[in-house]
Amino acid sequence: MKKLFKILSVALLTMGTVNAFAQEAAAAVEETVVAAETEIAGESMHHILMQKFLEGGWGWMLPVLLCLVIGLAVAIERILFLSLSTINSKKLVNAVEEALQNGGIEAAKDVCRNTRGPIASIYYQGLDRYQQGLDAVEKAVVSYGSVQTGQMESGLSWIGLFIALSPMLGFMGTVVGMIGAFDAIQAAGDISPTLVAGGIKVALLTTLMGLIAAVILQLFYNYIVSKIDSLVNDMEDSSITLMDILTAYNKK
Repeated sequence: MKKLFKILSVALLTMGTVNAFAQEAAAAVEETVVAAETEIAGESMHHILMQKFLEGGWGWMLPVLLCLVIGLAVAIERILFLSLSTINSKKLVNAVEEALQNGGIEAAKDVCRNTRGPIASIYYQGLDRYQQGLDAVEKAVVSYGSVQTGQMESGLSWIGLFIALSPMLGFMGTVVGMIGAFDAIQAAGDISPTLVAGGIKVALLTTLMGLIAAVILQLFYNYIVSKIDSLVNDMEDSSITLMDILTAYNKK
């Protein structure tokens, strides 16, 4: 009976402590929401993000920011490269076919030499091996097409790395912040919301920054992949057209 009474007493005491803590936490959350609303109303989103970044601490925010900046630099370089590689393939095919009929292989090679982009490079490699036969032309087109595809995909692995690394660094900062909060609780011997608010705030801010960086880089990554897929399909269609043109030219 005494043991049961002790258990009930401990349970009631624990419930009272939890209830008091819940009331204090609710009050703290309400004050935080009101302060945030006032801050958003008075300042621009840019200043708010800058302030939250500084509040998160350089120790964990800086690596996440570096992942975002370097990932964006690689993504922008890839976008510029792919934009310069995009041409009007139908116009090139017509120009090569016309030059082939009027001036032969060398004239067609000059057209390809003076045209930028992977399709023109593939055409040049195929025309350069015309004297070796159509089989050699086909092998050259396939091989050099793989080379051009590899060049277009260069740098994507780094963007993928930063997409995965940014939230991981953010979560690591979250874990460290939570450990600091529990250390503060252990040192003080009290579960007060104001005591652990700083560590939890840093933890949440690092997670937020990591997720924002990953989302931004993921959007750029998907755009680049779709651009590469479009160029590869255009290269394959143009390569088939080149083989048809050379087959017809060889029959003359």
